[in-house]
Amino acid sequence: MKEKQYIDPVKCKTFSSKPKSKQRLINQALEILEAFGVPTEGTPRRLERMAIAFLAVSDVKSTAEFKKAKDLVSSKYSLKTREVIEYVNTYLGENISSGSYDDIRRKDLKILVAAGIVLQSSPDSATNDSTRGYGVNPIYAELMRQYPSKNWHSKVSEALKDVDSIAEKLKRKRDLSKIPVQLPKGEQLLFSKGLHNDLQKAIIEIFLPRYGYGATVLYVGDTADKYLHLDKEGLNEINFFEIKHDELPDIIAYSKSKNWLYLIEAVHSSGSIDELRLMQLQKLTEHCTADIIYVTAFLDKPTFRKFIADIAWETEVWIADNPDHLIHFNGEKFLGPY
Repeated sequence: MKEKQYIDPVKCKTFSSKPKSKQRLINQALEILEAFGVPTEGTPRRLERMAIAFLAVSDVKSTAEFKKAKDLVSSKYSLKTREVIEYVNTYLGENISSGSYDDIRRKDLKILVAAGIVLQSSPDSATNDSTRGYGVNPIYAELMRQYPSKNWHSKVSEALKDVDSIAEKLKRKRDLSKIPVQLPKGEQLLFSKGLHNDLQKAIIEIFLPRYGYGATVLYVGDTADKYLHLDKEGLNEINFFEIKHDELPDIIAYSKSKNWLYLIEAVHSSGSIDELRLMQLQKLTEHCTADIIYVTAFLDKPTFRKFIADIAWETEVWIADNPDHLIHFNGEKFLGPY
C-alpha cells in the first residue's frame, strides 16, 4: 500500500525535527484517520497534533504497534489530557508544555471525539473534568489492528458503510450555512455567508433580470471558492482573455441578444471600478468580440458614497437597496457600451 504524505516537513518545524520513523508513523496515523472519515485539510501543525494525540490514546509508539492498538473497552486503556502530553513528549518527540493540557481536549481530540473515534471514560462528567480519560472506540481500534493489511481501505469502507463520517457531517453543516443563489438559466449555486456574497446574490438575482437582457452568467467567484462557477466555453466563444482569478471581476455575464458582456465588481469594502481598474479591464478585453459594460455594484447608498470619487467615467453603478435605478457615469447616454 503506497503511503501518502500528509505533512510537508518544510512547512512544519516540529514535524521536520522528528526522526523519519516518527514522521512516517504520524503520516500513517493521518491515513488511518482519513479512512475513518476525518478531514485532513488543516494546517500541518494542527494535523500533527491531532495525529499524535490519536496515537497516544491508542498506545501506538511505532508502526509495528498498530496491530496492538488499545481501546477503551476491551483494553480498558485511556489517558487523561495531562497524560497525553506526557506520552507524546516521551515517545513521539514533542515538547508540549504541561500547562497546555486543555488544548488536548479542546483542539487535538475535539474532532475525534465528535466523530466517535475516541470515547470519553466518563462522558457525563463536567466538561473540564481533569479526571476524565480518552480512549479509542473498539470498532475503530479493531480496524487499526488490521492496518496496513491487503485491501485495508476496502475493509474499512465495508465496516463503516452505515456510519456517517465526521467529514460528511461537517460538509452538510457548511452547506446548510451557505446562501443559495439561482442563476438566470435555473442552475443553483451555494455561496458562503458574508456581505460580499450577499451582494453577489443580489446582482445575479435582481440586477441581471432587470438590466441583463437575458444575460447568462459566465463566471462568478465565491470568497471561499474563486471559481465557484466558470463557463470557459462561453468565454472562449467571445474571445475573452485568459482566465486568472486575480484579474477577474466578481461576476461576468453575457447577453447574446445585445452582444454585451457585463464585467461587474461587487464592492463591500474595496474593489470599485476606478480609472486604473478600468484601464486594466479594457486591456484584458481588447480582443473580446462583445461590447463591454462595466458595472460597480454596492449594497447601499452609504457604501456607495465612500467610493463615489473613485468611480471611473464610462461605467455604471447599481445599488442593491435601490434596485430599479442605475447611476450612469457619463451624461451622453444611458446603459450601453461606449
